[in-house]
Amino acid sequence: MTSVLVVDDEAAMRAALEANFVRQGWRVQIATGKVEALALFRSAPCPLVVTDMRMPDGTGLEVVRGVRAISPQTAVVLLTAFANVSDAVAAMKEGACDYLIKPVSFEELKGIALRAIERSGEGRDRLSAPPGTHQLIGDSPRFRAVVERARQSAGSDADILIEAESGTGKEVLARLIHRSSERRNGPFVAVNCAAFPETLLESELFGHVRGAFTGATTTKPGKFELADRGILLLDEIGEMPLSLQPKLLRVLQEREVDRLGDTRAVRVDVRVIATTNCRLGDLVREGRFRSDLYYRINVIPMSVPPLRERREDIAKLARFFVGKYCQNTRASAPQLTRDLLERMEAYDWPGNVRELENFVRRALALSTGPVVGAEVLEGTEFTPGSSSPQRLEAGLTLREMERQLLERTLEATGGNRTRAAGILGISIRTIRNKIREYGLPPREVA
Repeated sequence: MTSVLVVDDEAAMRAALEANFVRQGWRVQIATGKVEALALFRSAPCPLVVTDMRMPDGTGLEVVRGVRAISPQTAVVLLTAFANVSDAVAAMKEGACDYLIKPVSFEELKGIALRAIERSGEGRDRLSAPPGTHQLIGDSPRFRAVVERARQSAGSDADILIEAESGTGKEVLARLIHRSSERRNGPFVAVNCAAFPETLLESELFGHVRGAFTGATTTKPGKFELADRGILLLDEIGEMPLSLQPKLLRVLQEREVDRLGDTRAVRVDVRVIATTNCRLGDLVREGRFRSDLYYRINVIPMSVPPLRERREDIAKLARFFVGKYCQNTRASAPQLTRDLLERMEAYDWPGNVRELENFVRRALALSTGPVVGAEVLEGTEFTPGSSSPQRLEAGLTLREMERQLLERTLEATGGNRTRAAGILGISIRTIRNKIREYGLPPREVA
């Protein structure tokens, strides 16, 4: 059960949010102001906080600062009855994941909340990650070369394209560039291009004015405006619909945003970092991505090596995650046996660092002693040295081979679409579309 802390001095708003979250099966805590909210959060951290902007004993920005000082991984959504772009930009600088204008659509709030929790923690229980969550761990030559390239690029304002497999740490690299740049005091705003249908993605990126479409009851700034004087991360840009790409290209060239329904353009000062788990050059050749947009964002190209190509970093990463998850739960971090580490180093890690982190977390849950050995592998799907589905036979059509590959990968992951997407190197949205296209039986929604 996901937990949420709702902070608002208006009783009717608190009751409405509580009722909607409870209806979705969430555990809800209620606070009437800043002081009560931070006291509750210290005693029981949760993965999501929804807070009003203006309250008698403080502001939503103060709630954001207090929450993130305790738990940097917690997602915070700010609500306000007053549409104010400067407040929205300030909220993003403080680390809020989004800023919504009242009256709030609960469906929109729920979608933002679930995406923020997934992006910040891979799941529902990751509450109080210690400092260093966004560290880049590894000493292999290829990895250090990437980190050095990122630091060098931080001094420029040129747009960046990071192409790498899922789970390798593309967003972590983007955050390093932000911290190392002259824009470090500006906001870092991330948007997943695969998480929205086309109509919603346009509004999410560029904003809209009141009355622009059915349900647009207020004016809302888009992510470009919220990232003003900072960095905007366009995650999974390869999933952006073709029809929306010309408008993005214009914004990148002119640094002006046209809100939906507005008659005037808004100037923005934004550096863009785009990430993708596929090769955009291939999409260009297939006619699925505009070549002019590709060349516009690919000013500084980067790539993060998959974990199987830097096996010497696996032990160091594993020990880092052990320390991370034991900080608040155990008196001392257990040791990983040499046998376990060797078997981990022999595995290809199709889900890369993200899969390794989840494995370490599971291993800690299965072991309570001072040493964690290879026994934690028993009864799990972890099989070192094997990371690919069984072979497909020759003589099949490409369509049938694709269908079988998708079906077998889903079977191998127990229906986990997120992990299947990581293994196949495609987005979750593509997985969903292919399941519908081939009429495969419904599985776990992930």
